[in-house]
Amino acid sequence: MSKVYDAIIIGAGHNGLVCANYLARAGLTVLMLERRSVIGGAAVTEEIAPGFKASIFSYLMSLLHPTIIRDFDLKSHGLKVLPCSDMISPVGGDDYILFSDNIAKTQSSFAKFSKKDAAAYPEFDKYLMESVAIVRKLLWETPVDPTKRDWKTFKDGASLLWKYRKIGRKMYRIADLMTMSAYDFLSEWFEDDRVMAVLAYYASIGTFAGPKTPGSAYVIMHHVMGEHEGAGGWGFIEGGMGAITQALASAARRQGVEIVTDADIREIRVSGNAVTSVVTAEGDTYRAKTIASNVNAKIVYQTMLDPALVPAEVKREIDHYRTFSTAFKMNIACERPPQYKILDKVRADGAIGDFSYPTYMHIAPDIDYLERAYDDAKYGWYSARPFITPVVPTIVDKTLAPEGKHVVNLFGGHAPYTLKGGDWATEKENFKKTVFDTMEEFAPGFRDDVIEAQLLVAPDIERIVGLPQGHIFHGELSSDQLFFQRPVSGYADYRTPIKGLYVCGASMHPGGGVSGIPGANAAREILKDLKKITKKKAA
Repeated sequence: MSKVYDAIIIGAGHNGLVCANYLARAGLTVLMLERRSVIGGAAVTEEIAPGFKASIFSYLMSLLHPTIIRDFDLKSHGLKVLPCSDMISPVGGDDYILFSDNIAKTQSSFAKFSKKDAAAYPEFDKYLMESVAIVRKLLWETPVDPTKRDWKTFKDGASLLWKYRKIGRKMYRIADLMTMSAYDFLSEWFEDDRVMAVLAYYASIGTFAGPKTPGSAYVIMHHVMGEHEGAGGWGFIEGGMGAITQALASAARRQGVEIVTDADIREIRVSGNAVTSVVTAEGDTYRAKTIASNVNAKIVYQTMLDPALVPAEVKREIDHYRTFSTAFKMNIACERPPQYKILDKVRADGAIGDFSYPTYMHIAPDIDYLERAYDDAKYGWYSARPFITPVVPTIVDKTLAPEGKHVVNLFGGHAPYTLKGGDWATEKENFKKTVFDTMEEFAPGFRDDVIEAQLLVAPDIERIVGLPQGHIFHGELSSDQLFFQRPVSGYADYRTPIKGLYVCGASMHPGGGVSGIPGANAAREILKDLKKITKKKAA
């Protein structure tokens, strides 16, 4: 008879690994089953050319919570965060905007384009960070179902309201961010389209939206919620983003977690409305009374469960859970980093401080540029001039490329999952040319330095790491797909209609990004339920 585990985790992405660590720390025997031959999900480092390694999907550290780093002492497992330069955004000609954690530096850069915007920025930053402080706390809350009328739900809801009773009128700020477009929100503070584009850029990252799309203001806040080392900010991980999941896996194994790769789960078996086991594509069966899926909830409900077990309302909502992606990623091995037109001026101004080169750039000179990139995708085609985030980790991380060579990651939008009147099988090379043409506008000669370039569009991301339609956040970050409605109403608390079956990945609250919080929250709820079962048996 095969071994029975206390818990099985489907998918060894970072949230699954976090969940496994917390369950193992509580004394459970835990098995992880990963479909691919490598662990890590979208946080992996792989070779793209001989001697060149890249963070294939996620590419910057910003959201991994310090609590998780401390709880499992990830630094002792090899996690090392390297600095990233302030963000530089070319705005045409030889000019640029610098965006920094240092408010005075950002103000000075804004002042070149608008004295009014420069003066407004400190108050805007304070306003936004006060809103972020509220939402950071909400990240760790389990969403309640406001439609239930039982005593426990009433008590949990009342407790949540009481905990946040001092928010007061600041709650209106959250409402604005959840409903307003990035452009409308920023227009209340700033006048210059180039200044606004620096902030509105974040609203388009990974989303099928433009800066003028209602609700896009929230995504700005989602991108600045990181609390690394007690403060916000960005950084590279030595060895690439795969070092995060390798550190989590090392911590998990130390606690006795078993990790099995090449285990493609095809079925979650249920008896008496309670989970009993999982079955792989190869026919192997693994048993446990608690199963948590790091795989997207859409896949769980649509393909892993017997359709007869999924309530009609849950099926309707999950079928319409929006995951349509327009994000793309290009990983490049090259002779040298992009030689931007503005590079000499940036260096002469001392804008990059102690760095020899700006490691982090945004290419989107103004609001109209961002909106036009979205317009192309909105009507079914890839952007003629995509917005692009070029980062060069090898400026600070010498482990990724041969000496003197570099790795460049380009992330951007928009490149729709499906093309209207076209197919990625024939258009992918044309789009690659479009991306390089756009880079050439700002960094002439870049394509001549390219040794190898790996382009991933949404269908590639879906195929490789199993994200439905390639959505990097596991679903749109819109008001109807957040908190108690993520991914479906009534089951946003990491539970499902099946007893013992949970979802611990980023399709749950609080959504995507390499934070580990969905995995931690799911583990907390699992342990609560197991404690109740133990008490009931004891009684």
